[in-house]
Order: sequence, then C-alpha cells, then structure tokens
Amino acid sequence: MENKDIVLVTGGTGFVAMQIIMQLLQKGFQVRTTVRNLKNKDKIIAVLKANDVTNLDNLSFVVTELTEDHNWEAALKGCKYVLSVASPVFFEKPKSESQAIRPAVEGILRVLKFANQEGVKRVVMTSNFGAVGFSQTDKTRQTTESDWTNPNMKGLSVYEKSKTLAEKAAWDYIKNSKTNLEFTTINAVAIMGPSLNEHITGSFMLLENLLNGKMKAVPNIPLNIVDVRDVADLHIRAMITPEANGQRFIASADGQISLPEIAILLKNKRPNIAEKVSSKILPNWIIKIGAIFNVQAKEGIVFLNMNRNISNTKAKNILSWKPIATQETTILSAVDSMIKYNLINKNI
Repeated sequence: MENKDIVLVTGGTGFVAMQIIMQLLQKGFQVRTTVRNLKNKDKIIAVLKANDVTNLDNLSFVVTELTEDHNWEAALKGCKYVLSVASPVFFEKPKSESQAIRPAVEGILRVLKFANQEGVKRVVMTSNFGAVGFSQTDKTRQTTESDWTNPNMKGLSVYEKSKTLAEKAAWDYIKNSKTNLEFTTINAVAIMGPSLNEHITGSFMLLENLLNGKMKAVPNIPLNIVDVRDVADLHIRAMITPEANGQRFIASADGQISLPEIAILLKNKRPNIAEKVSSKILPNWIIKIGAIFNVQAKEGIVFLNMNRNISNTKAKNILSWKPIATQETTILSAVDSMIKYNLINKNI
C-alpha cells in the first residue's frame, strides 16, 4: 500500500539507516535519504535489491552533510517526518573532546532548524543508551528513560558524552524555540543483528575482539543488546504514534547478557569460528587497578558500576512494540553476518 508521506532518513549508507529505509519502503512510504557522495546511491540501491526490496521508485537521494547548511532545505522540503539517524563518524580518535562533541551537537541542531523551517511534523532522533544510564549505579531499581547520564562523570567516553550533549541540546531547542515541531528520541543499547551488507557498527568490534582472541581473558561485564531490525521498527513506530511526541524510548531486547556468557554462546553455537575465544574470566579487581593508569580501564569501571537492569516497558506500552529478537539470537545473527561478509580476521 503506497503512502504519500515523505520521510527523510539521514545517513542512508549507515547500518541502522539502511534497515530503516528498507522497512519504510516495504510499508509503502516515500523515502528520501541523505548521502555524503552521490556514488553511494548505487551502493544503497544494490543492497536493497539484494534484499528483495522492489519499490525502489519510492526512494530518492540528496547530497548533504551534517557539518554544513548546504542542501538541507532541499533535503527537507515536503517531508512530513525526519528520522535523524546519521551522526558524525571518526575513523581516527578525535584530537580533542570538542572535535567530537561540536559536530554531534551542531548536526542535530541543524536538522531541527531546517525541519522547523520546512514545516516538518516530527523528528525522531537516533540517540543512545549512553545518554540515559551510564551514571545510573543504583541497582535496587530499573534504569528508565527518566534517567540521564552525567556528561561530566569520570570514565565516560567521548562518544557517550557527545551523544548525551547532542540529545540535551536537541531537547533544549524544542523547549526554547518557537516551534510546533514534534520530537522523539530512540535510545538504543549496543546494536547488533543481521547486516544488509559489509557495513557494521562499532558494537560488532566486541564480537571481533572475542573471536580474534584479542581478549586473553574476558571481563565479567554485563551488557544490553538490541537487534537492528527492532531499532528500525521502533523508529517507525515512534514516527507515526501520536503519543510518542516528547518522549524518549530505550531500545533493548529483554534482559541482559555478560561478556563471559557471550563467549560461551559463541563456543557452543559457532564452534568452527570460536576456537580463539578465551575461557578465562578477567577479575574485576584487575580492571579497578588498571583504571588508575589506563583510560580504557576507566571506561571499563563505568561498565562495571552502571545498572544494566533496564526497562523497555515504555516502548512496549506506548508504541505497542515487541522485540523480535533475543539477546542471544541478535548476537548470533551478527556473527553470521560477519562470516557472510568476511569481516572476521582469524589471523590476528
């Protein structure tokens, strides 16, 4: 069934964005997506065709970037909805915090400014659980969308800090600007699941480091995982559900899973590629001592201390959402994608 509403999805080549584009097209929406280079158009179309998406006439492209105003007016003209998925990506470590934070903050504010100017009804921002629960250490209660990460907490990575400050800036814009723009955020935990092509997210590095044997001993750290298909579904539900306006939604499969449990899962379910996965568990005290000297260990302390008992009830209640994948099936489908696209370097 065709839908005349135009939806802009930013950053069309991304792992999450491509899944969203596919689901929107399957639901009959008119989809426009931003790319940094028009060469990416053919790449996206090829991936969608390979995944049996047929109504590609409903997909169009605009060349623009989060870091500049050029072409945003054209990108947003006539759009009813915007799914602001793209965020600045750094292939090398930023030289300073501001180099990472400023583009993230300015990028979402640019999207909101032009969306407001062009009369867009609603913007759904892809935020991150890093903006919600990284400083919530009270394990006597569940972490919910009412929690906010303290951007100045010790050990918080620049990435999580940038996500937190970008989302805060977006809510401030909505609150303080003269706008009728509706706004919602999706705050996803570690996103895995099947990839439509060789493009994956940073969360997959965790699996790669386990499979390549880089983790000589596995830290006993709990995690929350969500399938990329569930994240895409949540974006679309948040886009069209009237009650979603002004709300944040945690995107997570039910429960939690620890790194040692992931290691056991890989050994049991994918033994042919898991021969280098360590069976040793790294004691917490080693991470705590290491945190005195090492930035990565400081970030590890954050993961040890934070409350991983998180609630996805709000998304279920308001958006009638139900995750299609468990933590385990999400991890295994991510590994299967890594095998399919030759993304596991077994020689390391």
